[in-house]
Amino acid sequence: MVNLSKRADPERELERGGHPAIMVGMTWSSERLDLEGYLARIGFEGKPTPDLETLRGLHRAHVASIPFENLEIVLGRPVLLDIDDLQRKMVRRRRGGYCYEQNSLFAAVLERIGFPVTGWGARVRAGARSLRAVTHMVLKVEADGEQWLCDVGFGGEGLLEPFLLQETGVVRQGGWDFELGAEDEGVRVLRTRRPDGWGDLYAFTSERRHPVDYTLMNYYTSTHPRSSFTGRTVAQRTSAEARFRLVDQDFSVVRADGSHDERLVPAEELPAVLAEVFGIELDADDSAELIRVHSVGE
Repeated sequence: MVNLSKRADPERELERGGHPAIMVGMTWSSERLDLEGYLARIGFEGKPTPDLETLRGLHRAHVASIPFENLEIVLGRPVLLDIDDLQRKMVRRRRGGYCYEQNSLFAAVLERIGFPVTGWGARVRAGARSLRAVTHMVLKVEADGEQWLCDVGFGGEGLLEPFLLQETGVVRQGGWDFELGAEDEGVRVLRTRRPDGWGDLYAFTSERRHPVDYTLMNYYTSTHPRSSFTGRTVAQRTSAEARFRLVDQDFSVVRADGSHDERLVPAEELPAVLAEVFGIELDADDSAELIRVHSVGE
């Protein structure tokens, strides 16, 4: 396991699948990443190398293993984006996170392996009736001479694997269809096909964003009373066959064949649903606090 208190040795990191460039200041703090721990967390086998096959494998394994959730906010704790905190939460404690957490961790992993990674910002459009601020984080990653949109932190309707930025047609990932649309001023829109037709997920441009930008976005998203992540529990997970969503006590499953189920989850059953469906296992104190928060509103 990598000693987080020291900078990594480049020769050892090449053996682990890392890249010697980590010896200089890296954008995503990948020199402090426990790459072996992360790969074990998502169940990735083999030696990662900076190519498209690895990128696809990492993206799919991350989405399948680390759920989207905002429970730290619900439980009254800050959302921290330092790489040590991200690893402590999502790798060692086997919890999930939302976009800034997940894509920041994924960017560090890709940077450590040797992929060129650029952060971008996006405006979420799903369910929007007016223009929203740039509050979503996505990544541009270069692999095999092409540029790919990567996003392991969107949640229940997100990508399963990288999306070629030069793609102009419909791309199927598992049972889900996606496409990229183009608008004025260099805006591109990621869309997905739902049972009732195509819907926009988010719009983005190629303006480069840095970790300090996400720190500011994260503060708003995790603390502002009008943020969609304050005042309610959100957990989401997507697979090749189904999209799972929990918002407060409303739980739904939408399947790729168009069928769906919905039900109301009693407050006392929330910890069990989080564990069984989303792989989020809370300790006794956090479970009790979550139940208390939701019981107040019943």
